[in-house]
Amino acid sequence: MVTVPAGEFLMGSEDPHAYPADGEGPQRTVYVDAFRIDACTVSNAQFARFAAETGYRTSTERIGWSFVFAGLLPDDFPPTRGVLNAPWWRQVEGADWRRPHGPHSSWEDLPDHPVVHVDWDDARAYCAWAGKRLPTEAEWERAARGGLHGKVFPWGDEFEPDGRPRMNVWQGDFPDRHPTADGWYGTCPVDAYEPNGFGLYNTTGNVWEWCEDAFSPSRAPGGQERVTKGGSYLCHASYCRRYRVAARQALFPDSATGNVGFRCAMDAT
Repeated sequence: MVTVPAGEFLMGSEDPHAYPADGEGPQRTVYVDAFRIDACTVSNAQFARFAAETGYRTSTERIGWSFVFAGLLPDDFPPTRGVLNAPWWRQVEGADWRRPHGPHSSWEDLPDHPVVHVDWDDARAYCAWAGKRLPTEAEWERAARGGLHGKVFPWGDEFEPDGRPRMNVWQGDFPDRHPTADGWYGTCPVDAYEPNGFGLYNTTGNVWEWCEDAFSPSRAPGGQERVTKGGSYLCHASYCRRYRVAARQALFPDSATGNVGFRCAMDAT
């Protein structure tokens, strides 16, 4: 874990790439007490240790299926139900954190990649076992910015400085063409790319990360949605510029897909 010092930062965004309906604005000054946060998202290997020691079963393990990005399925994979308005998500029987791409896959082939197919309760269960907690949205965003003031990305405002990819996002024509100039088609290792100014890896791209907070303004009756931050390997400028530190997404706490993970936080001591 790394320690993020107490201080103020500019939270949110009002730039042209912001999504007003997501509640990114108004941009405001927020004070956050000192806290500690994982440098990386929780990996498959770490989650495997938790599951082995506790016998914990995730929601997708109990249900028996989860949503997998179609591009990660074998060419001869049988047709399955897709998601309305997002047909690249396919319902796959037997997909869970242990088998992130379905029954033909194994976490053991991706031990240093982020654990996925975990919902909000699964993430909180791991945090409790580790003696930690999920970060608040403000904590997450302050940490993700790496000490920079009001920048779009953890390293500044330029998407690819010197023409080099700095995060794991979709690089071709979504969802059909992905040249993988960065070497990754799905997730990448939790410590890939350069860390930000606080020493955190992959705070944008790779996987969405659960936060503790309820999503506000709520988009659903009862206000049950939770905040996720950071975007994922499926984000692309053509339809989802949510690979920015200010971006946010609402998910129901029982949502678990192949591009959602988490990192832990704790109070500073």
